[in-house]
Amino acid sequence: MGFILSPVDVVDTISEADFKAKYLNPRKPVVIKGLTKNWPARDKWTPEYLKQVVGNKVVPLYDNSKADPSKPINAPAAEMPFDTYIDLIRSKPTELRIFFFNIFKQAPQLLQDIVMPKDLMGGFLESMPAMFFGGSNSVTFLHYDIDLPHLFHTHFGGRKQVILFENKWKRRLYCIPNATYALEDYDVANPDIKKFPALDGVEGYEVFLEHGDTLFMPTGYWHWMKYLDGSYSLSLRAWDASLSRKAASLYNLAVKGGVDSVLKMLFKGKYATWREKLAVKRAERELGTGKLH
Repeated sequence: MGFILSPVDVVDTISEADFKAKYLNPRKPVVIKGLTKNWPARDKWTPEYLKQVVGNKVVPLYDNSKADPSKPINAPAAEMPFDTYIDLIRSKPTELRIFFFNIFKQAPQLLQDIVMPKDLMGGFLESMPAMFFGGSNSVTFLHYDIDLPHLFHTHFGGRKQVILFENKWKRRLYCIPNATYALEDYDVANPDIKKFPALDGVEGYEVFLEHGDTLFMPTGYWHWMKYLDGSYSLSLRAWDASLSRKAASLYNLAVKGGVDSVLKMLFKGKYATWREKLAVKRAERELGTGKLH
């Protein structure tokens, strides 16, 4: 059977009351197609314009290969001038992508082209908007954000497939111990259930974003993304209002992330092998008990 994926709700516009009642408070994703209709970025941020304002700044690039246990998480596979990279993703398929790029440090005038959706909720981290770029065929591995923000993810210039899961399914997804990402040995879009039986019956959401669409991803949601066209996205981050969620965020950053980095540095491949075996054991145990942790 595999994953059980439902479509994400899609609205053109939404009031603050409806957004909080239907999506923010119950922590359910939604696509708001009209959120960016008054953003200058919607029409202004063409590939040529972004090349013009960022220029030949050298940027780190990532591919679809499994993480090397001897290297820090998010270690780049290559580097390239930004304008050359934009030409590449527009001209042919490539796995190469730019991850969490603070484009506004290079071109602060771009901040004038976006509007934080404060009419829907508060808590936005205005100093942390980030962009992501990918060629067609590039994939963002399954993970959730360690600092547990709510995300408003707006896509530009093409199509992007997104698959989402609530955090309660983390062990069934073969979550790597001490980390916020999953075993990278299965294809999220077409998983091998015989090899990874705990994935069978896991419930999630699937959506295909187009130019100008904004996906609201609630705090803690696992997400996997595939660029169907050479294109790019902007993520705006906002804190959850609850003190418990803020505490969990600080714990993840200070303890979980720190411990994982130290152990990886000390034990490298042995630590990676141990974690993967433990992820499989936990997933099979969770499948057997039918409980979610």
